[in-house]
Amino acid sequence: EVQLVESGGGLVQTGGSLRLSCSASGITFDDYGIAWFRQAPGKEREGVGCISERDSATYYTISVKGRFTISSDNAKNTVYLQMNSLKSEDTAVYYCAADVHSCRFWGPSYYDMNYWGKGTLVTVSS
Repeated sequence: EVQLVESGGGLVQTGGSLRLSCSASGITFDDYGIAWFRQAPGKEREGVGCISERDSATYYTISVKGRFTISSDNAKNTVYLQMNSLKSEDTAVYYCAADVHSCRFWGPSYYDMNYWGKGTLVTVSS
C-alpha cells in the first residue's frame, strides 16, 4: 500500500519559518517526483513545487520562489518543504503527491499525480 504522510504543519507568525515533511512508503522513491501543493480556504489547489528524485531538479511556483526550498533524503524516503519568510497568504493545507513522470510536466496547475497525502495545515498569523 502506498502512503504519503505530511507532517510539520502548525501556527507560525508572519515572517517566520516552518519545515514540512512528506514521508513516502510503498513506492520506489527514486522512480518518482514528489510535488507539494496547497489549498487555501475558498481557493483552488495550486502547485507549490516539485523535486525529481532522479536528478534532484526542483521547480517552484513564482509566489514561493526564493522563500521555499524543497529537498529530499532518499535514505529516509522523505521530502522536505522549508518555508521561510512566511506570509498570511501562505496559509493553507499543504499536500504532497507522488508523480511517476518525475516532475517532467509539472506546473502550478498540473494535478495529474499518482498518489496523494492527506495534508497538513499551515496557518500564518500576523
